[in-house]
Amino acid sequence: MVKKKPEFNIRNLLSEIHTVHGTCPECEEQAILVAVVTDYYRCTNCGYDVRQYVNGSIKYLKLQQDEIEWLKRQKSE
Repeated sequence: MVKKKPEFNIRNLLSEIHTVHGTCPECEEQAILVAVVTDYYRCTNCGYDVRQYVNGSIKYLKLQQDEIEWLKRQKSE
């Protein structure tokens, strides 16, 4: 029996990508932020990586150097 290859559906692909709307601390613009890994997002305006901070409200913060290095290691694994 031959397995049928699942159809490619862009809607299914996009529904699996976690995005949020927020203010990027680098370009200071309202932007769609795309999840890179949990709690880390990339700004679709300027490409800067930010960290989500939740403390009663949601804020996006610039990354510290150690966070940038950690994020680079996550991409290579």
